[in-house]
Amino acid sequence: MVAMPDPLVDVELPLPDRRTGKVRASYAWGSGQRLFVTTDRLSAFDHIIAGVPWKGQVLNQLAAWWFEQTADIVANHVVSVPDPNVTIARTASTLPIEVVVRGHITGVTDTALWTAYERGERVIYGHDLPDGLVKNQALPEALVTPTTKGEAGAHDVPITCADVVEHRLVEESLWNRVHDIALALFARGVQVGQQAGLILADTKYEFGLTDAGELLLIDEMHTPDSSRWWVADTYDERMAAGAEPESLDKEVVRRALRDAGYSGDGEPPVLSPEVWEETTARYINAYERLTGNTFVPGAYPAGPRIAEAVASLGAP
Repeated sequence: MVAMPDPLVDVELPLPDRRTGKVRASYAWGSGQRLFVTTDRLSAFDHIIAGVPWKGQVLNQLAAWWFEQTADIVANHVVSVPDPNVTIARTASTLPIEVVVRGHITGVTDTALWTAYERGERVIYGHDLPDGLVKNQALPEALVTPTTKGEAGAHDVPITCADVVEHRLVEESLWNRVHDIALALFARGVQVGQQAGLILADTKYEFGLTDAGELLLIDEMHTPDSSRWWVADTYDERMAAGAEPESLDKEVVRRALRDAGYSGDGEPPVLSPEVWEETTARYINAYERLTGNTFVPGAYPAGPRIAEAVASLGAP
């Protein structure tokens, strides 16, 4: 690992209609498109916790790779990737839910399966779960467990698949299609992960509709931000020892925060530099294992590089 630079926590570009999310800033880019910049910001427990160098590049490039690998399952929003941190994408109206698919029972957040199961709940997200499950074990089958989309620091709220339709969040036929596509995407992720020596424990997807009504997979997919990736070679040994799986995602940050007594309320505690170094290493490791490509770090400071790349595109 090269020396850790200052992370890219924000970017300002001379483009209209700037919008800012937890990790990305986006701008209008001509007719029917937006330009997204993926920063190094890391969110956990629905709060921005810190910046992690090269995290944004991993997310942007890995998501683009996955969108290409799954284009036969569902169309996606990607038009081009003109910079390691930049994606130009088709605009879409985001469906008001996050579609979470879980292949293992795990997690430490309020919306995690294990959190509810450990409290004694056995009907979770509308799914009946048996007694005797152990944290981090595989479920009999992958489960779709949607949540509402928490905005501006608000927490996501668990709901059932039936709630999605009954509360008219998504029309029934469209939801049925989204549900089946999400399971197909997850199965593809599991398959590719196995070839890379990784276990896809769970993940989340976001979908949107174009003005013409076309369903698109948007945001990101199967990245260390949106998924739990575990190392397969050490999984059985760690399970037998009652230890947490070796992870290549931001779960190490969630655990460090939880160990410090933080669960999302108030200001998050300051974590050690080693946590962030380990997080960068895990993100890069996941990228290289999954894609089979060597990670080539983009130049820092990243802001001037991004601005130059966008300027070279000319007017949209």
